[in-house]
Amino acid sequence: MNDLNRLGRVGRWVAGAACLFLASAAHAGSGDQLKPVDALQCYDCHTQIEDMHVVGKHATVNCVHCHDATEHVETASARRMGERPVTHTSPEACASCHTAQFNSFASVRHESHPREEKANPRSRSPKFDTLIGAHGFSLEHAEPRSHAFMLVDHFIVDRAYGGRFQYKSWQNVTDGLGAVRGAWTVIEDMDPTTSDQRRFLAQTATAANPVCLNCKTQDHILDWAYMGDEHDAAKWARTSKVVDFARDLHHPVNCYMCHDPHSTEPRVVRDALIHAVVDQGLGTYPYDEAKSEHVTLTPVTFQRGGEDFRKIGLLNVADSNLMCGQCHVEYNCNPGFQQSDGAPVGMDDRRTNHFFWANVFDYAEAAKEIDFFDFTHVTTGAPLPKLQHPELETFWGSTHERNGVTCADCHMPRVKLENGKEYTMHSPRTPRDMMNRACLNCHDGWTEAEAEYAIDYIKNYTHGKIMKAEFWLARMIDLFPVAKRAGVSEDVLNEVRALHYDAHLHWEWWTAENSVGFHNPDQARESLMKSITKSKEGVGKLDAAIDAAVAAN
Repeated sequence: MNDLNRLGRVGRWVAGAACLFLASAAHAGSGDQLKPVDALQCYDCHTQIEDMHVVGKHATVNCVHCHDATEHVETASARRMGERPVTHTSPEACASCHTAQFNSFASVRHESHPREEKANPRSRSPKFDTLIGAHGFSLEHAEPRSHAFMLVDHFIVDRAYGGRFQYKSWQNVTDGLGAVRGAWTVIEDMDPTTSDQRRFLAQTATAANPVCLNCKTQDHILDWAYMGDEHDAAKWARTSKVVDFARDLHHPVNCYMCHDPHSTEPRVVRDALIHAVVDQGLGTYPYDEAKSEHVTLTPVTFQRGGEDFRKIGLLNVADSNLMCGQCHVEYNCNPGFQQSDGAPVGMDDRRTNHFFWANVFDYAEAAKEIDFFDFTHVTTGAPLPKLQHPELETFWGSTHERNGVTCADCHMPRVKLENGKEYTMHSPRTPRDMMNRACLNCHDGWTEAEAEYAIDYIKNYTHGKIMKAEFWLARMIDLFPVAKRAGVSEDVLNEVRALHYDAHLHWEWWTAENSVGFHNPDQARESLMKSITKSKEGVGKLDAAIDAAVAAN
């Protein structure tokens, strides 16, 4: 940016500096007026930030609102540029202006069923533990709850840290505001003197790793190189000790994951999403070329020490599908194995931070392309995928998505305050909580009762197919020990293991996906029927082979 252009913006900055910015709770809650710094001095080094800041809605928001910048400006001028200012990552840094949004984000939906296992008769997958084998998810796979708890719930889940992290008190389980202000205000470390993963409680696992934390928070955004690669300037990487990493994290779902803090423009920061869209060339909507051309993602690369360090992805239009798709997507976030030879894939490999960016019917081919599977089933020996919350890929191609509906339309609608102003609710909720603002906003010929009836019609049908898929998949699994005892050949068992992969994929997708088919009912029906068909085929092969083996003996 040349000096003439800069001088043209001095007037705007001076006007902004004159504004009174009250310290938010992120600034120790003092309520003191912040002392603005000369943003032009900041721009001398941070030219990319200048380009975004001076033209955006935050142009009059001084740097000190989000950074402890006063001392840094002074030391930077003395060439002590290695000392970064503190950057306030808490959503409360935005709350002093965006109060309604923050209050909604920190709210708790008490109507939900907190910490309810999916593997129980009341939930969607009662046979889950049998079908998932010895995978860590068999120790706890709970229904999701309010976003305020995303980070806390990750810390306390039984499969992640061996029971190391626990609530300080059971009374804290409803404290959404505390969880947003800082996870460590409501939970504690059972052994703060060590950082190695180990079991503190029976029936727990130590399966967490740094990549799976990238969807829960981006507190580490300035200390994490692109794709989690090791870098001299990165404090954390895919291979970091996860307990140490966890202790450095505090806040769930930072505002800047979806909103650029300097320009306020829509963006994404999840590196594996940027990699899929840009580096792999799959586009923002891989099944809709026209929509991919309409909704674009432009990567911006930041450097450290003259080398590329991290990236963000700027969206040309606000698209909550992509913003939510930073987390609500199927991705690799763990070690695994190569399909080709069974060799282990460790956290030093980029395949452990990977978005497949494919729907349920194309997932198997996408996994084959990167030569990866997650785990081996303890009973059948089949190499299997372990799926995570693929809401976005499920929504692609649905009736709602083709008609321009986005995640926010149904889960984060516009709400009018008492003063008449409107804001976007930032506590994603089920449409059941707000039928008038969600379903009936388009389906104006329905009553609330009719809308809820339609939702239940789809979900109940899908749940029935999940139950049938589980029955036949479990029956196939139960036949494997019988077949082995009968002496059925490995050739036959391998044929059935291939069927097991397909049957598992087309069942678990709908256990992991959290709408019970509502996001794409036609796809759910086709996929689950494929699972049932593959399982029945496997059962038939095993039954015939067992009968032949018994007759031969």
